[in-house]
Amino acid sequence: MHAPMGELMLSIPLRPRFDLKRGGRWTSLAGGGREWLWSRPDPDRETAVPGADFVDAGGLEECLPTVRGLPDHGDVWSRPWNGSAAESSVHGEGFELRRAVAEEAGTVVASYRLSAEPGYPFVWAAHALLDLGEDARLVAPPATPVRVFPEAAPMLGRPWPSGAPYVEGRWPAPLDLPLDRFGPRDGTAVGAVLRCGAVRVTDGPDTLSLRVEAPAGVPVSVALWRNLGGFPAHAPYRSIGVEPMLGAVFDLAEAGPGDAAVVPASGELTWRLILAAERLSHGREPG
Repeated sequence: MHAPMGELMLSIPLRPRFDLKRGGRWTSLAGGGREWLWSRPDPDRETAVPGADFVDAGGLEECLPTVRGLPDHGDVWSRPWNGSAAESSVHGEGFELRRAVAEEAGTVVASYRLSAEPGYPFVWAAHALLDLGEDARLVAPPATPVRVFPEAAPMLGRPWPSGAPYVEGRWPAPLDLPLDRFGPRDGTAVGAVLRCGAVRVTDGPDTLSLRVEAPAGVPVSVALWRNLGGFPAHAPYRSIGVEPMLGAVFDLAEAGPGDAAVVPASGELTWRLILAAERLSHGREPG
């Protein structure tokens, strides 16, 4: 982000917290007096078991080997993890996921290693739900290819292509939908996947950068879940997900060629998630 003339961007150190007993969930990502992660406490999250329907408690959930589909939001959010905040692991059906988290000059770097049989396909997402104001916006490279998913159909004013799992467009307004703006509750919900590995979220003077790094040939994207009171139907609420991911679809079952990550012949795949925050110098002082 470029600061206005005469102003500076200050780096804001971030500090994460985790709940290893409940899916390794990131419960906090805070810095400069601001909490970036939105939360929605739900008692059902305390008793979730593998294979259960997803319980949306907010924070950042590790979703693997899928996001949508089965198991709902993957196989690790509902399992207890072993280890510490710095190094932890979890076993799922047919794989082991390890996560090491370090703070490098205030930037949070999470390093992952998935061990499974060579050829194992998967989708992973850092399912981050962010606490954002109505004027916040998502910044990505102009003309980034974007896949928009069928819940957006009521917003288009025209029929959704029969049987299409998604429709492609270009950022920031794929299919003429201004997805870079979050805004107030308007009764809509839409999921999209941006085919880039890094984005920024700006909210007032604050900026959060999210980036995923993976070996060459592994598909990287950023998923967007812009729920402005359109989900769930029986009790809707506002929630914004910005989710660096490996893969290019929400549901592993819908992955075409190149749409999923694949464990190589070594039996291990590694990648990194990098999170950093900045603030305009005229904003609140870092604390």
